[in-house]
Amino acid sequence: MAVIQGSTTGLKASQVRALERIYRRRLPPERVISGELARYLTELSFELRRQIGLIIDRQGVIQHVILGDDREIVIPDLSRFGLGRSGLRGLRCVHTHLRGEPLSQDDINDLSLLRLDLMVAIGVDEAGLPGPADVAHLLPPNPEGRTYEVQHFDDFYRLDLDFAAFVQSLDDELERRAEETVDLEDGRERAILVSVSRENRQQVEDSLDELEELARTADVQVLDRVVQRAHKIHPRYLMGEGKMREVIIRALQQRATLLVFDQDLAPAQVAAIAALTELKVIDRTQLILDIFARRAHTRDGKVQVELAQLKYILPRLTGRGTAFSRLMGGIGGRGPGETKLEIDRRRIRDRIRRLEKQLNELTRGRVQRRQRRIRAGVPVVSIVGYTNAGKSTLLNALTQSATFTEDLLFATLDTASRRLRFPSEREIIITDTVGFIRQLPKSLFGAFRATLEELEDADLLLHLVDISTPGFEGRMASVDRILQELELQHLPRLLVFNKIDRVDPVEAENVCRRFGALPISALDRRSFVPLLEEMERRFWPEEKSTS
Repeated sequence: MAVIQGSTTGLKASQVRALERIYRRRLPPERVISGELARYLTELSFELRRQIGLIIDRQGVIQHVILGDDREIVIPDLSRFGLGRSGLRGLRCVHTHLRGEPLSQDDINDLSLLRLDLMVAIGVDEAGLPGPADVAHLLPPNPEGRTYEVQHFDDFYRLDLDFAAFVQSLDDELERRAEETVDLEDGRERAILVSVSRENRQQVEDSLDELEELARTADVQVLDRVVQRAHKIHPRYLMGEGKMREVIIRALQQRATLLVFDQDLAPAQVAAIAALTELKVIDRTQLILDIFARRAHTRDGKVQVELAQLKYILPRLTGRGTAFSRLMGGIGGRGPGETKLEIDRRRIRDRIRRLEKQLNELTRGRVQRRQRRIRAGVPVVSIVGYTNAGKSTLLNALTQSATFTEDLLFATLDTASRRLRFPSEREIIITDTVGFIRQLPKSLFGAFRATLEELEDADLLLHLVDISTPGFEGRMASVDRILQELELQHLPRLLVFNKIDRVDPVEAENVCRRFGALPISALDRRSFVPLLEEMERRFWPEEKSTS
């Protein structure tokens, strides 16, 4: 059906029909626009004193007729036309300019953000006929850093371009350049990491390094990083709208599919940024939640992750999806009914209540198991530390178990408890916990009650630190801060530096002495002797003193 985009209020019926008839036109693939259609557009635009635009595909079919005002047109949603391998959408925009003015910055932004084949402006002269014309197209990566090129023609009829041959050549070059840096066959998400912060440069870079590790854990390919150190955080886009558009255009040029912000975004900010682009927009918390969803295997873990995800999603619902829709009927369900958004929110709230009930039932089971341990008088040691410090590897090595390990952040999420026997026929229970991370979202504290409850019952916290990581002191401080937020700072702690095999032995010895820590390598059981002796001394001091 021929639908005119834009407001037709105030137009005569004959003028609306004149606009609708444009849909019947079909252009030869080699023509940007025919002279006859260009004249029809300028005469009608002159009569209405409003800009008219066309969205045309490569087969010459007119997909949209747009009626603007005297200054601009508003291009409708084009998301149903996907990007090709070259990164172009396969559509061109041809529109009139009433005063013969050149392409505006908004025109160039639309060309870049929508990845159009061409942006064409045809001036309307004093007689309503085609006047000067401007044609802009995107450029492949080049040493000058230019992203687009504009050609000006004093007379529209001098615009002699074989469009089919031109766009095929541009397609081929863009695709060839993209393949030099990106594997287009790789089905993974391709991300640009974005940080907008007032912290110092080193803190920003450290945080982005960690975000890149999180992305790798989530199986996301990182293409680039953008850092904006702002004096004031923009309430809508974090950075200014112009800078935000630059970031999006840069992401599209590099064939990114995802923007990942290092800062947590408010629901309104996500909506505002998403309105500028079709790229997926997520923040640090959402990336962590995605990792948790991949890594949780036990019933406990799955319930906790889903609960955290739903609480994150609820304030960000915009009513676009259909995943939560359902029909209503019966008493209270008649009449105008609920809107789609209200139904989605109600369903999520119902699901949250059910999950919280399940979690309470699981909690009662954990309480009973802990009470049995307490009655048995078996000491409990909880291994805490920054994510990927080697906690699960240490648990496996100490207890000769097979808890899953991998060189990824949050490789294990589910709490694992194992018995460790000492030569003196004594035993303790060692618990592996989820790793901590800086800027750990507050919502995840509530979601991972199982881990936190295990920590509350611990007789000793074994704080494991990866000494080989640059800036490990900052990670130690993050763990200390989180333990304080959890009100666990009163528990006895034993500081252990792991991965000493990756640093210079003299340096490792000096650092351990400075912090009063025990050195180990979780891959070398021979290095555990001082650690085991210290745990024995702490739990059975009378036996160690007599021996």
